[in-house]
Amino acid sequence: MKQFNFVIAALAVAFVFVKCTGDEKMNQSTQVVTTTGHKAHKAPIVHRKSPVITYKLDTAKTWFAANKDLTTEQLRVLTAVNRTDDANLKTLKTIIVPSDLTGDVENYLPFPVNVPSLKEIDKILLFSYPTQTFAAYENGDLVYTGPTNMGRKKDPTPAGLYFTNWKAEQTTSTFNDEWDLKWNFNIENKEGIGFHQYVLPGYPASHSCLRLKEEDAKFLYDWADQWELKGTDDILAKGTPVIVFGAYKFDGPKPWLQLAGDPAALKLTAEDINATVGEYLPKILEAQSARQEFFANKK
Repeated sequence: MKQFNFVIAALAVAFVFVKCTGDEKMNQSTQVVTTTGHKAHKAPIVHRKSPVITYKLDTAKTWFAANKDLTTEQLRVLTAVNRTDDANLKTLKTIIVPSDLTGDVENYLPFPVNVPSLKEIDKILLFSYPTQTFAAYENGDLVYTGPTNMGRKKDPTPAGLYFTNWKAEQTTSTFNDEWDLKWNFNIENKEGIGFHQYVLPGYPASHSCLRLKEEDAKFLYDWADQWELKGTDDILAKGTPVIVFGAYKFDGPKPWLQLAGDPAALKLTAEDINATVGEYLPKILEAQSARQEFFANKK
């Protein structure tokens, strides 16, 4: 959805967490005050024991008729794996179902839990077009991940490096004034591209924006940083770096259906992320340094 609302707001307070299940162990997170002027939880080091997961294809109607008492977390896993939301999950003709629904969401999605090459980057948000998933990292550690539905074939989300700028808890799309966009965070002001809560039908369907489930949109709304401006055009400090990468095969089957034959079909490695971020790293670190200097001088 494209929009051109221009909002200048204060920096977000980020509350970052990573969940553990079973006998997984997690170090205690520590609250720190960063040079970017916000309080954040230093990303904990997480030692996960990922369950061995296989997948099968099934019809939604048949599967849900036999599996009625699902927990909130199990539904969260199912919607993530099928790149959809609760309202659309049961309407899908074919769904992909994990053999084990007890793991954390990150066990079912492609992004690695640690990327050493991102260690220098305080925060970065990555959107994978081929897998229709996103990941938020702090100093190389995965702190949050989930599904997304990006731009449709007619209005693809342009790949490249962005920085978050303004945000609004609710705004109206200028593409269609009947579309209310909740937890909206803009990343390209002139083109009106941003991430926000909206319907996830289970495939790229937006008008170039990055659609999210509401719980995910709210997390990123609080987690990412806004820009700092002087007047209306002079950017004093950029927000959180965002990279959109890869290409989606619009004329083929949904890529995640491959998991039924190969559970590792969509996995992204630390080397993959390194290759994706590498060309943008100088610009990201330059913007990060300028932001730190800006807030240091404000004290």
